[in-house]
Amino acid sequence: MLHSLQHTTKFLVVIALGALAGCASSQTGSSTLAMLPASLSSERGQTADNAFLTALNGGIIAPVAGNTLSERDLRKALEAEYNALEAAPVGQSVAWTNERSGLSGEVAAAQAYQVGSQNCRQYTHTLRGSGQPIVARGTACRSAEGTWTPLT
Repeated sequence: MLHSLQHTTKFLVVIALGALAGCASSQTGSSTLAMLPASLSSERGQTADNAFLTALNGGIIAPVAGNTLSERDLRKALEAEYNALEAAPVGQSVAWTNERSGLSGEVAAAQAYQVGSQNCRQYTHTLRGSGQPIVARGTACRSAEGTWTPLT
């Protein structure tokens, strides 16, 4: 019985990874950056990290937050997403706050796993402000250049 359960579990993992590999390979070099304000990548004094934030393509929170996020909120949210994906231990939240807008959020990433040559992580981003929290869930994979791109 235990052997059968282990075999079934391995089979399901292989199927899931195969499905994700198809998603990862559908990524193209030209991503839609409509969710990002143009000034995000052109602010004076910004460092090379803009390429890493731009690759997040609005992350997983921007599409569900709509017009709720200001430029500053979006930047803080994307920095938290990147930091959670890149370096946070499994389940440890990376928090962000914008005292000007009163919005805050936290991002927690799951265990990294391999899809082809890419490292991927599932993650959750919770946005708090006025009203009910907004929760977004997604998966992002890390490119050879070190950028994280959410799977769509």
